[in-house]
Amino acid sequence: MKKTIKLIDIAGRISEDLKGSEAKEIIKVINNYSNALNLLDDYDYKRIVKPSGRKDNKKITYENCMEIISKLKFNSNSNLFALERDKGLQEIIGTIYQSFDGLDLYVSIEEKAANFLYLITKNHVFIDGNKRIAATLFIYFLEFYSILYNESVQVIDNNTLVALTLLIAQSDPREKEVLIDLIMNFLV
Repeated sequence: MKKTIKLIDIAGRISEDLKGSEAKEIIKVINNYSNALNLLDDYDYKRIVKPSGRKDNKKITYENCMEIISKLKFNSNSNLFALERDKGLQEIIGTIYQSFDGLDLYVSIEEKAANFLYLITKNHVFIDGNKRIAATLFIYFLEFYSILYNESVQVIDNNTLVALTLLIAQSDPREKEVLIDLIMNFLV
C-alpha cells in the first residue's frame, strides 16, 4: 500500500500541467506495472522472496530435450551448434531432479525451471548455442508442466526471456540465488 501511494504521489508530481485524463492514464500505467516496479525495488534491496510454487512428480528426459534441440533451425547454420560437452545436459537434468533423504533439492516446478535455465546458460554445456538452447528448453520445460500460460497469456514473453537469458549469461555466479528467485517470481 505504501508503495502504491508513493507511485501515485510521483505520478501526481510529473507535471502539474497534465489534464485529469492524462494523469489518470499515467496512474493506470503505473498500476499495471506496479508488480514489476515492486520486484525491481526488491531486487535492488536484495529482498526478493522465493515463491513456494507448484509440485509435480513427472520429469522431462534427456532424450526429449536432445530431440527438441535437433529440430532447431540453428542446427543448419553451424557445425558446432548443439555439440554437447561431456553429457552436460544430462547432468543438469539430473541436478534439477536431485533429492536427498527423499526430499527434492529443488522443491517446486518453478525452482526447477529457473535452475534449468540458469544452469544451461551458465555452464556452457554446448560448444555453440547455449543461450538459444537454454531459452528453448526453458520454454519446453514450462510447457511440459503446463505453466507456460496463465489464463491464455504467456508467463514469460519474448522480451523477458531474452532479458533473463542475457542477464544470467552476464551475471556473477555469486548472484545465482537472487536470479533464481527473480525468475521464479515471473512464473508464479
